[in-house]
Amino acid sequence: MPLLWLFLLVLAIAAGAFVLARARVMAQAGQDRRTLHSLPIYYGSNAAMKSAIPALLVLVLWLLAQPFYVNNAVSDMIPESAIADSSSRGLILAEVRRAADGLDLAVSTGGMTENEARNTRADISDVTARLSDAGAIVTSQITQPVLRAAQQFRVLNSAGYQIMSAVVLLIAAAGALWGFKETKPDFRARNVVEQGVRALLIAAASIAILTTLGIVLSLVFNTIEFFRLYPASDFFFGTSWAPSFSGRGGSSDLGILPLLWGTFYISIVALVVAVPIGLFAAIYLSEYASSRVRAFAKPMLEVLAGIPTIVYGLFALLTVGPLLVQVFGDDGLGWMQAGTAVMTAGLVMGIMLIPFVSSLSDDIINAVPQSMRDGSYGLGATQSETIRQVVIPAALPGIVGAILLAASRAIGETMIVVLGAGAAARLSLNPFDAMTTVTAKIVSQLTGDSDFASPEALVAFALGMTLFVITLGLNVLALYIVRKYREQYE
Repeated sequence: MPLLWLFLLVLAIAAGAFVLARARVMAQAGQDRRTLHSLPIYYGSNAAMKSAIPALLVLVLWLLAQPFYVNNAVSDMIPESAIADSSSRGLILAEVRRAADGLDLAVSTGGMTENEARNTRADISDVTARLSDAGAIVTSQITQPVLRAAQQFRVLNSAGYQIMSAVVLLIAAAGALWGFKETKPDFRARNVVEQGVRALLIAAASIAILTTLGIVLSLVFNTIEFFRLYPASDFFFGTSWAPSFSGRGGSSDLGILPLLWGTFYISIVALVVAVPIGLFAAIYLSEYASSRVRAFAKPMLEVLAGIPTIVYGLFALLTVGPLLVQVFGDDGLGWMQAGTAVMTAGLVMGIMLIPFVSSLSDDIINAVPQSMRDGSYGLGATQSETIRQVVIPAALPGIVGAILLAASRAIGETMIVVLGAGAAARLSLNPFDAMTTVTAKIVSQLTGDSDFASPEALVAFALGMTLFVITLGLNVLALYIVRKYREQYE
């Protein structure tokens, strides 16, 4: 049964339980609500919650657990002799999943019958040709162990979904019956429903934490899988990035240092542009601008934060790059060879970061107590002296935190770098050279039809994990600085 239909059936059972429970309690009360402990809607909600929530919870847990069970069962079918030295069991399982998806596609499009898809003695060449004709993504030649594992993969998945549908519907019906039997005039339905709503709110608040945990675990597991194929020392300390993958493994020059250098170089140029402009704009808006000017200028400045980064990338590619070539290229100083360079991406990224720095700094400067300004004025200081010697030092921890947050935003930027900085991975101090960053290489490695368990994709997970650790460290440092020193000025 499709998941959508299963979900709708559970909701239909819950809706039926709601209507029946509400009608029952009203009938027991003789249509007099005053004899009820709770409003009728609470009795119906109690039955609906006990019908839907346990069933949907089992559905989610089943969908999370079934892939692990199926993968383990299928993995036992693959002998060690079928795994090449340059491959791994994870890559073979990825081929199994692709082959299983190809069999499903071929059956759905009429390329083969269900019996042919389950035939363990089928001709390998014929199966490979049929899957390719159906548009499936398969390797050049499916091996016999992979085909048998793919067939078992389909059988286990199909049986799992059927059992899951039956279990979920039974739980929904049992929950509806439970809630219906509890429906009596003296039942404290309101208390039960409010406790259930509280549990739902806690679950909703936990989604962000669980999502973060899932992202970290997916990065960690795939990064570990990558380092099983390639040495970590060459990855973190290599000075050349020129990957060349062949078959299931094999590569050369996977050093991340050129990518990290390009990432930090472009980010530094962006911060050199964004920090002075954003900080001066924040000082003007908070200390000098009238309320009328501030009401107009602050929203207009923050419009920059709402512009999609692809638009900034096009602006770098079509406007800023050619303009810099005219000034610093062969017609000018002769320093710049093409429009894609560190300077191009850095300038445009700096413009993008201005509202991040200005908005956060403006809020932090406004949070400085007015009494500190009044005390400075009372001692004879001018407005500019008060800003330099009182306001800025008081707000400095928050401003540093805002700059670090902007830096983490710059490090994680992708589209501006892809369109404005080029694709060359090099260690160079020339800001007019083309360079690339970690995020740009992640995009290039995951572009195309390669499977997420292939070496081409696994290296992207290793890059992503490295970038995640860097940006997480910057965010933690920024929050630490803000929280540690903010209390001194409150």
